[in-house]
Amino acid sequence: DTGAEILIHVGLETVSLEGKPFKIHAANGDRVKKGQLLIDVDLEAIKAAGLSTITPMVICNTGAYSIFHTVVGRNVTNEDVVIELAE
Repeated sequence: DTGAEILIHVGLETVSLEGKPFKIHAANGDRVKKGQLLIDVDLEAIKAAGLSTITPMVICNTGAYSIFHTVVGRNVTNEDVVIELAE
């Protein structure tokens, strides 16, 4: 609801897989809600291709927020909060 513009890139160099291990459930410009499924990923297929599953998340409009906290450098689950933003 605050207009965060978020780019999620699953894995590193995964473009070479031509989308095969991914099933997308949200499109560019969609308004999404907490807990909504955005993407299904076959992480084992990415690993089998010799690629990293590290997933960068970029807030493209960070200047719009006075508070910006992120979780970095550790594995997370679907239940973890990884980004907190406040205007």
